[in-house]
Amino acid sequence: MMMRRILTSVTIRIKNKLNPPKSELEQLRDRGLKYGRNFEFYNSLIDQGHCWLVEIGDDVTITNSTILAHDASTKAYIGKSKIGKVKIGDRVFIGFNSVVLCNVTIGNDVIVAAGSIVTKSIPDNSIVAGNPARVIGKTSEYIEKHRANLAVKPVFDTYWPYKTQDQIKEIQEGLNNDYGYDE
Repeated sequence: MMMRRILTSVTIRIKNKLNPPKSELEQLRDRGLKYGRNFEFYNSLIDQGHCWLVEIGDDVTITNSTILAHDASTKAYIGKSKIGKVKIGDRVFIGFNSVVLCNVTIGNDVIVAAGSIVTKSIPDNSIVAGNPARVIGKTSEYIEKHRANLAVKPVFDTYWPYKTQDQIKEIQEGLNNDYGYDE
Protein backbone atom coordinates (compact mmCIF):
# COMPACT_ATOMS: atom_id res chain seq x y z
CA MET A 1 0.00 0.00 0.00
CA MET A 2 2.77 2.45 0.95
CA MET A 3 4.83 1.47 -2.12
CA ARG A 4 1.80 2.06 -4.35
CA ARG A 5 1.37 5.63 -2.99
CA ILE A 6 5.05 6.36 -3.55
CA LEU A 7 4.92 5.04 -7.12
CA THR A 8 1.75 7.03 -7.85
CA SER A 9 3.34 10.20 -6.45
CA VAL A 10 6.51 9.72 -8.50
CA THR A 11 4.49 8.94 -11.64
CA ILE A 12 2.44 12.14 -11.23
CA ARG A 13 5.58 14.24 -10.73
CA ILE A 14 7.24 12.79 -13.83
CA LYS A 15 4.05 13.26 -15.87
CA ASN A 16 3.74 16.90 -14.74
CA LYS A 17 7.37 17.61 -15.68
CA LEU A 18 6.95 16.05 -19.12
CA ASN A 19 3.48 17.53 -19.66
CA PRO A 20 2.97 20.48 -17.32
CA PRO A 21 -0.67 21.22 -16.44
CA LYS A 22 -2.31 23.73 -18.79
CA SER A 23 -2.83 27.30 -17.61
CA GLU A 24 -6.37 28.50 -17.02
CA LEU A 25 -6.24 30.52 -20.23
CA GLU A 26 -5.09 27.48 -22.23
CA GLN A 27 -7.95 25.45 -20.76
CA LEU A 28 -10.46 28.17 -21.69
CA ARG A 29 -9.05 28.34 -25.23
CA ASP A 30 -9.37 24.56 -25.52
CA ARG A 31 -13.04 24.89 -24.49
CA GLY A 32 -13.72 27.52 -27.19
CA LEU A 33 -12.69 30.95 -25.85
CA LYS A 34 -11.48 33.13 -28.73
CA TYR A 35 -8.92 35.84 -28.06
CA GLY A 36 -6.51 37.90 -30.12
CA ARG A 37 -2.90 39.05 -29.85
CA ASN A 38 -1.52 40.69 -26.73
CA PHE A 39 -4.32 39.52 -24.43
CA GLU A 40 -3.39 40.31 -20.81
CA PHE A 41 -5.48 38.36 -18.29
CA TYR A 42 -4.72 39.06 -14.61
CA ASN A 43 -6.47 37.23 -11.75
CA SER A 44 -9.74 37.27 -13.65
CA LEU A 45 -12.55 34.82 -14.34
CA ILE A 46 -14.07 34.02 -17.70
CA ASP A 47 -17.24 31.93 -17.60
CA GLN A 48 -15.86 28.37 -17.87
CA GLY A 49 -19.21 26.80 -18.65
CA HIS A 50 -19.90 29.12 -21.57
CA CYS A 51 -16.45 30.44 -22.55
CA TRP A 52 -17.17 29.40 -26.15
CA LEU A 53 -19.59 32.35 -26.25
CA VAL A 54 -16.80 34.84 -25.42
CA GLU A 55 -14.69 36.56 -28.07
CA ILE A 56 -11.88 38.96 -27.14
CA GLY A 57 -9.97 41.14 -29.60
CA ASP A 58 -6.34 42.27 -29.84
CA ASP A 59 -4.51 44.33 -27.21
CA VAL A 60 -7.02 43.69 -24.41
CA THR A 61 -6.25 43.82 -20.69
CA ILE A 62 -8.62 42.38 -18.08
CA THR A 63 -7.64 42.89 -14.43
CA ASN A 64 -9.22 41.08 -11.49
CA SER A 65 -12.59 41.02 -13.23
CA THR A 66 -15.34 38.61 -14.30
CA ILE A 67 -16.75 37.96 -17.79
CA LEU A 68 -20.05 36.05 -17.77
CA ALA A 69 -21.80 34.53 -20.78
CA HIS A 70 -24.68 33.18 -18.72
CA ASP A 71 -27.16 34.37 -16.10
CA ALA A 72 -28.51 31.60 -13.87
CA SER A 73 -31.04 33.84 -12.06
CA THR A 74 -33.81 32.34 -14.21
CA LYS A 75 -32.83 28.69 -13.63
CA ALA A 76 -34.94 28.09 -10.50
CA TYR A 77 -38.02 29.70 -12.07
CA ILE A 78 -38.06 28.48 -15.66
CA GLY A 79 -35.54 25.63 -15.58
CA LYS A 80 -33.12 27.38 -17.95
CA SER A 81 -30.29 29.89 -17.65
CA LYS A 82 -30.15 32.93 -19.89
CA ILE A 83 -27.07 32.82 -22.16
CA GLY A 84 -25.61 35.36 -24.58
CA LYS A 85 -22.43 36.16 -26.45
CA VAL A 86 -19.84 38.55 -25.03
CA LYS A 87 -17.73 40.36 -27.61
CA ILE A 88 -14.84 42.54 -26.50
CA GLY A 89 -13.21 44.66 -29.22
CA ASP A 90 -9.61 45.70 -29.77
CA ARG A 91 -7.61 47.94 -27.40
CA VAL A 92 -9.93 47.49 -24.43
CA PHE A 93 -8.98 47.88 -20.78
CA ILE A 94 -11.30 46.36 -18.16
CA GLY A 95 -10.40 47.74 -14.72
CA PHE A 96 -10.09 46.00 -11.38
CA ASN A 97 -13.19 44.28 -9.98
CA SER A 98 -15.45 44.90 -12.97
CA VAL A 99 -18.14 42.50 -14.20
CA VAL A 100 -19.23 42.09 -17.82
CA LEU A 101 -22.60 40.35 -18.14
CA CYS A 102 -23.87 38.15 -20.97
CA ASN A 103 -25.23 39.48 -24.25
CA VAL A 104 -22.89 42.50 -24.25
CA THR A 105 -20.60 43.91 -26.94
CA ILE A 106 -17.77 46.20 -25.91
CA GLY A 107 -16.48 48.25 -28.84
CA ASN A 108 -12.92 49.13 -29.79
CA ASP A 109 -10.81 51.59 -27.77
CA VAL A 110 -12.88 51.29 -24.60
CA ILE A 111 -11.88 51.79 -20.97
CA VAL A 112 -14.08 50.16 -18.33
CA ALA A 113 -13.38 51.87 -15.00
CA ALA A 114 -12.62 49.80 -11.92
CA GLY A 115 -15.69 48.37 -10.19
CA SER A 116 -18.02 48.81 -13.16
CA ILE A 117 -20.89 46.45 -13.93
CA VAL A 118 -21.37 46.29 -17.71
CA THR A 119 -24.99 45.34 -18.41
CA LYS A 120 -25.39 46.84 -21.91
CA SER A 121 -23.26 47.18 -25.02
CA ILE A 122 -20.65 49.95 -25.15
CA PRO A 123 -19.81 51.94 -28.30
CA ASP A 124 -16.28 52.45 -29.65
CA ASN A 125 -14.07 55.17 -28.11
CA SER A 126 -15.91 55.24 -24.77
CA ILE A 127 -15.01 55.33 -21.12
CA VAL A 128 -17.64 53.74 -18.89
CA ALA A 129 -18.02 53.63 -15.13
CA GLY A 130 -20.54 52.71 -12.49
CA ASN A 131 -23.22 50.19 -11.63
CA PRO A 132 -24.70 49.87 -14.14
CA ALA A 133 -21.84 51.17 -16.29
CA ARG A 134 -22.63 54.27 -18.32
CA VAL A 135 -20.57 56.33 -20.76
CA ILE A 136 -18.70 59.13 -18.97
CA GLY A 137 -16.32 60.25 -21.71
CA LYS A 138 -14.34 59.49 -24.83
CA THR A 139 -11.21 57.38 -24.69
CA SER A 140 -9.43 59.58 -27.25
CA GLU A 141 -9.94 62.74 -25.15
CA TYR A 142 -8.84 60.96 -21.97
CA ILE A 143 -5.65 59.65 -23.59
CA GLU A 144 -4.79 63.06 -25.10
CA LYS A 145 -5.20 64.71 -21.67
CA HIS A 146 -2.83 62.22 -20.08
CA ARG A 147 -0.37 62.38 -22.99
CA ALA A 148 -0.15 66.16 -22.43
CA ASN A 149 0.29 65.63 -18.68
CA LEU A 150 3.46 63.59 -19.32
CA ALA A 151 5.22 66.91 -19.96
CA VAL A 152 4.23 68.44 -16.60
CA LYS A 153 3.72 65.58 -14.13
CA PRO A 154 6.33 63.32 -12.51
CA VAL A 155 7.24 60.38 -14.74
CA PHE A 156 9.05 57.24 -13.50
CA ASP A 157 10.52 54.71 -15.91
CA THR A 158 11.53 51.56 -14.04
CA TYR A 159 9.08 48.66 -14.25
CA TRP A 160 7.69 47.94 -10.76
CA PRO A 161 9.48 44.63 -9.96
CA TYR A 162 12.86 46.24 -10.70
CA LYS A 163 12.51 49.39 -8.59
CA THR A 164 15.21 49.95 -5.99
CA GLN A 165 14.43 51.27 -2.53
CA ASP A 166 15.91 54.63 -3.60
CA GLN A 167 13.56 54.76 -6.60
CA ILE A 168 10.59 53.89 -4.39
CA LYS A 169 11.52 56.68 -1.99
CA GLU A 170 11.90 59.12 -4.91
CA ILE A 171 8.41 58.19 -6.16
CA GLN A 172 6.88 58.52 -2.70
CA GLU A 173 8.37 62.00 -2.32
CA GLY A 174 7.53 63.00 -5.90
CA LEU A 175 3.86 62.19 -5.39
CA ASN A 176 3.34 64.17 -2.16
CA ASN A 177 1.08 66.76 -3.82
CA ASP A 178 -0.09 65.20 -7.07
CA TYR A 179 -0.23 62.09 -9.23
CA GLY A 180 2.35 61.02 -11.79
CA TYR A 181 3.02 58.24 -14.27
CA ASP A 182 4.94 54.99 -14.00
CA GLU A 183 6.25 52.32 -16.38
